[in-house]
Amino acid sequence: MTKSKNGLDKNLTNTIVALDHVGVNAHHNQQLQQDKNDRRHQAEMNHDQPSDLGHQRN
Repeated sequence: MTKSKNGLDKNLTNTIVALDHVGVNAHHNQQLQQDKNDRRHQAEMNHDQPSDLGHQRN
């Protein structure tokens, strides 16, 4: 894992910062939730699936 300068786990620190955000109203809460869903979806698309390995382009 990546360590920040002060010896803390940078990924964990970023997660804590992300969880610390509170929406101002319902619309803002929905926007924050959608951002989280978009990042989760993008991360899922970036992972190689074992079934895809047999169909690689040359």
